[in-house]
Amino acid sequence: MSIEVANESGHEVAEEEFAALARYVLEQLHVHPQAELSILFVTTDVMSELHEKWMDEPGPTDVLSFPMDELRPGVPGEPPVEGMLGDVVLCPEVAAAQAKAAGHSTAEELLLLTTHGILHLLGFDHAEPEEEKEMFALQRKLLLTFLAER
Repeated sequence: MSIEVANESGHEVAEEEFAALARYVLEQLHVHPQAELSILFVTTDVMSELHEKWMDEPGPTDVLSFPMDELRPGVPGEPPVEGMLGDVVLCPEVAAAQAKAAGHSTAEELLLLTTHGILHLLGFDHAEPEEEKEMFALQRKLLLTFLAER
């Protein structure tokens, strides 16, 4: 898998851990081994610009996902579809505030948001209650199993 992690946020980020998480999530969801994914950490100013441009909402947000080839999770026993997964953009400053409110570390919040963003790239959503239940349960399971194996 081609996973590129770039940090333009000014916050310290363990880039190799985020690449490992992304690889784990993609393997668990049977995504083609040649799929391409970019994870980018940005400042609140950059995130605000992206949020306004693409979501038509003011101010920064925690994570945005930009799918490319609209890949979906693979099915065990069937060949996965090749393609570009897309980009996950994260804002550590927003994540830090959310982490404080939730009572855990910024790193844990960013790992959660990265998992969340990858699931969005794979077509998961949380607009409806049933979709939210499915997505958040999968997100939790993936993150907890990744952390348990580290």
